[in-house]
Order: sequence, then C-alpha cells, then structure tokens
Amino acid sequence: MEAAPLRATARPIPSVTGALRAIEAVLLRSGQRTARRNAWTSVLEDRRRARDRYDAEYVLQAAATRRPHAT
Repeated sequence: MEAAPLRATARPIPSVTGALRAIEAVLLRSGQRTARRNAWTSVLEDRRRARDRYDAEYVLQAAATRRPHAT
C-alpha cells in the first residue's frame, strides 16, 4: 500500500514576528505602535554605532602596535 503524496498548502506558515505584530496591533493603538517601533529602531542604530566604534578602535589599536617595516 502506497502513502498518499504530500500536497503543498497555499497558506504561508506564520512567522513569530508576524504573530507578535498581530498581537501588538490588537493591544496597542497606532501611536503606541509607532513609538515602540521608533524606540526599537533607535536601539538597533545604537548597537550599530557601538559596533562601528569597536571596529574602529580595533583597527586603530592594531595600527598603533604594528612594528615599523625595516627596509
């Protein structure tokens, strides 16, 4: 006896992000949603700037401790 072939469904599987946004839409008014998204965008931007500072410090430290090349 053969198993029935699997069919692809037309419905996409909801993501966690999509589910959280749906809950957020129900619980919060639009102004609160905007404020929360703006705050999260600021957090991500701060993390990016911190990473850029760290990378720049690493490069400067490496350049400062590099031995001069003998000719």
